Amino acid sequence: METVTHSSPFDSFLDRMRNPASLDLVRSIKSFIVSFSYTASNPETDGKRIQEFFQTMEDAIRDHPLWASSSDDETDNALEGLEKYVMTKLHSRTFASTPEDVKIDAEISEKISLLQTFLRPQHLDIPSALQNEAAWLLAEKELKKINAFKAPREKLLCIINCSRVINNLLLNASISEDHVPGGADDFLPVLIYVTIKANPPQLHSNLKFIQLYRRQSKLVSEAAYYLTNLVSAKSFIVDLNAKSLSIEESEFMESMEAARLVNRVPQETVTTIDKRSIFGKLMDPGPSTPVHVKTQTNVNGGSNYPYMEAEAGELTVGDVERLLSLYKDVVTKYTSLCNTVRHLSVSRTQRHDGLLREPNGTHKDTYSRETEKR
Repeated sequence: METVTHSSPFDSFLDRMRNPASLDLVRSIKSFIVSFSYTASNPETDGKRIQEFFQTMEDAIRDHPLWASSSDDETDNALEGLEKYVMTKLHSRTFASTPEDVKIDAEISEKISLLQTFLRPQHLDIPSALQNEAAWLLAEKELKKINAFKAPREKLLCIINCSRVINNLLLNASISEDHVPGGADDFLPVLIYVTIKANPPQLHSNLKFIQLYRRQSKLVSEAAYYLTNLVSAKSFIVDLNAKSLSIEESEFMESMEAARLVNRVPQETVTTIDKRSIFGKLMDPGPSTPVHVKTQTNVNGGSNYPYMEAEAGELTVGDVERLLSLYKDVVTKYTSLCNTVRHLSVSRTQRHDGLLREPNGTHKDTYSRETEKR
């Protein structure tokens, strides 16, 4: 697996740029960055403009005395260094550069967080031979790294590494489990499931950034295949509904609604309380000073309440009203969640009985029903 932290090409590029003989190249690069930074954002135009600059600089580097005796690999390393330098400098200007991109990122992340609460491998028809939690976890870990890097190549390597883990899983399954490889028919469902489990931040913007700003000569072969598959996985998730999965539509809708209830949280509550009531004996005695304490609710429906670490002796009379409010909040959320889960369980039981019961009142086993479908 290729590491995304390998900086040798970049370091080599910087070393040559420090050579006085490269002054003309340095001026061209800095001039482009400055002029680009002062133009209004337009992703499609920006991508075309940067690709043209990379091509111009490639010709200049190949003809430059500093690279006169360089091999093709050394010249390519210089171009990789150039891409990283330019796109790192322009990252804030080019990444998630429009309100629409920011909105799409948020919508995808929110939908994935809902799907995470109930989606299972069987919903994507992933065969048991490919259900390997250890491999999936490694693939998720690689994909989650994508937002930690600013250069298109390094972001793309996160996708490649994730995909290679999945490919190795398919290969091992074909050897040890006697599973006949299904190519993209096996690869894509696993990639979709891994993407949902990972919920990589700003997925849409990262994919768009790679497509626009990775040197086009490098978006070929294996890299192009894996990138295309992740773009397809993202599109599948965006359009995903009950018909996309092996699940009843009513069950899908109920599961999504239950997930929304679990994930429904207030943005932030800001409460003014006596700071001695929180910090107790850690504070010096003296007049009470109001302090703003942020209480955020996590995605599992629980809250990081300020009294969780307090001892009984540290509480004051003034804390009673706040504690009562927190207690009511917890009870309300717990009751709503229980009602939803109970309703979901009853609905599934009724639907299950209806599916298994014949008109004359007899039951039919699942295998028989599946046989009839075929």
